[in-house]
Amino acid sequence: MAPSFSEDATVHGDRIRLGVVVPSSNTTVESEFEHWTPPTASVHAARMPLVGVTVEELDAMADDAVAAAKRLAHAEIDAIAYACTTGSLIHGHGFDADLERRLSEVSDAPAVATALSVRRLLDALDVTRIAVATPYIDELNEREQVYLTDAGFDVVHLDGRGLEQNTEIGRLTPTDAATQARDTLAIAGDIDALFVSCTNYPTLAAIDEIQQSSIGEDVPVVTSNLATLWDLCRVTALDTASLPGTLP
Repeated sequence: MAPSFSEDATVHGDRIRLGVVVPSSNTTVESEFEHWTPPTASVHAARMPLVGVTVEELDAMADDAVAAAKRLAHAEIDAIAYACTTGSLIHGHGFDADLERRLSEVSDAPAVATALSVRRLLDALDVTRIAVATPYIDELNEREQVYLTDAGFDVVHLDGRGLEQNTEIGRLTPTDAATQARDTLAIAGDIDALFVSCTNYPTLAAIDEIQQSSIGEDVPVVTSNLATLWDLCRVTALDTASLPGTLP
């Protein structure tokens, strides 16, 4: 017997189409976005070559972003994200906005870049003093700290795991993220928010647990994927009720 399908728009092709441009070695964005995206939207990805999370490879990857966005435009997407944190901040402020402009032009849709999405969400939460947890090597941690400091945030403490291969980052779990987050919160002390960086770091399932822990109580937790997905919802007027954590 043939399956029975509802006439609901979420079954058919009327959903809001969210495009994401991700590093080729990213194994987290698509699964996390598919799980947490509002039911009235769908997620469609294109990939840019990246194996190691180093300045050199991230720099080269950005050159492929426009081509990836052009391919996503064939799906008539309603918005597009450059879903890589360090890839959108390694050249500081201005580079991030330029990425958004270029992707928007070729896709004919609003564009967001993860680094700017993080800034927007932290600003919307009205926070200043932050702690940061990352899976990155020291060179990228230093660039991220400069980027956030230049954006007006007081980075009280930054903890990195020292991982260079992106597939190693993708093998981490939400439990790993929660453990690192709690350790970072314990050292940081009095802060306004915790930022867990990297779109390949599985974090969305851990956000509520971190916020409900005795150490993290009342401290908003922002992650790269939460900020990026929130920003996509913002530019498409999608409901954010399905997203975890504290949102404005």
